[in-house]
Amino acid sequence: MLQTELFEIDDVESPCVGTCQSGPRGYCSGCLRSREERFYWKDLNQVQKIKVISLCAMRKKKLLSRKAKQQEDELLKEIKQQTQLSFFND
Repeated sequence: MLQTELFEIDDVESPCVGTCQSGPRGYCSGCLRSREERFYWKDLNQVQKIKVISLCAMRKKKLLSRKAKQQEDELLKEIKQQTQLSFFND
């Protein structure tokens, strides 16, 4: 059973956070909606809007995971460089 069947939903609010800048893949850097999702938002029904919000949440999770991986790689690189330099300082 879908969430919209369990509860009466008058209107699903837009996930827009006011950043409104498209990245290279066409997703808004603020809400992570695609161009089409932003353009047709007002025409979507409640179920479709909930699905778009779910997609945005998945995109955010993926983006954060990618950023975390990048930070980890940078830290490992920094540690390796510091370790290599310490061998030469002795």
